[in-house]
Amino acid sequence: MAVFPQAGRQPGGSPKPSPTAHHPVTAMTNRSPSLFLFALPALVVFLAFFCLPMARLVAVSINGEQGAGVYWTVVSSPRYLHSLMVTVLLSAAVTLVTLVIAGIAGTFLQRNAVPGKSVLVAMLTFPLAFPGVVIGFMVIMLGGRNGLLAMVGDKLAGERWTFAYGLAGLFVGYLYFSIPRVILTVMAAVEKLDASLEEAARSLGAGPWRVVRDVMLPAMMPAMISSGAICFATSMGAFGTAFTLATQLDVLPLTIYNEFTNYANFGMAAALSILLGTVTWALLALARWFSGDAVAATA
Repeated sequence: MAVFPQAGRQPGGSPKPSPTAHHPVTAMTNRSPSLFLFALPALVVFLAFFCLPMARLVAVSINGEQGAGVYWTVVSSPRYLHSLMVTVLLSAAVTLVTLVIAGIAGTFLQRNAVPGKSVLVAMLTFPLAFPGVVIGFMVIMLGGRNGLLAMVGDKLAGERWTFAYGLAGLFVGYLYFSIPRVILTVMAAVEKLDASLEEAARSLGAGPWRVVRDVMLPAMMPAMISSGAICFATSMGAFGTAFTLATQLDVLPLTIYNEFTNYANFGMAAALSILLGTVTWALLALARWFSGDAVAATA
């Protein structure tokens, strides 16, 4: 007598899987409403705080006296190009010095039992609570005409030493609020380093500097690149510190402010804002690309 398998069961007796039980399209369709609900707040923020402001900036820039030709003026005018170059070079210098200082300090603090380390780290990160105006005021108190350095110079050489009202003062101010942003990232990256790799390198005869160069730096590179990119982007767009120190500094945020406030050239101010955002976004995207490759290489 022939035995026919029951419907819905395989010949071996095990239940036949439902044709839609593990189907990827069906599973994705079932999850899509919940995924959309989770993504909706991020989508609203993206539209409200990025797309709409950028669209408004573009509209303002091309509705000015020069129309779309304002962008050609931005990229061809020596005045605006000089302002852009000064801003980029200053931000790059701040980023490099910050990475060196924060890299050394963060590694030392993470690897050594320093008395009162928690208090010291809290003090090092305290500038994160200060707005740019306060940092600019602190730079003036240090290197301004009546600052600490001026009084020391008056006592020692009979002249007041000042640096607060130029690019040197702006460099110190940017460095002051950039180091805390990087030092925490460096400490977290050092904590995750595999100490056995360093011990293996030492056992093979590598000296301290070679261990740093060949073992520690490659492993920390993704964190250094990402934190350096954030430092660069913050320095590119910082306004409060520059405005507090001097309104005649030739950096792009102040140039945008002058075009908008002093000359009522709204189209040029909007075009310069888009230029500033584009340069900063390109650097962040490039850093993300290099950081991703570094992560893949060290995985």
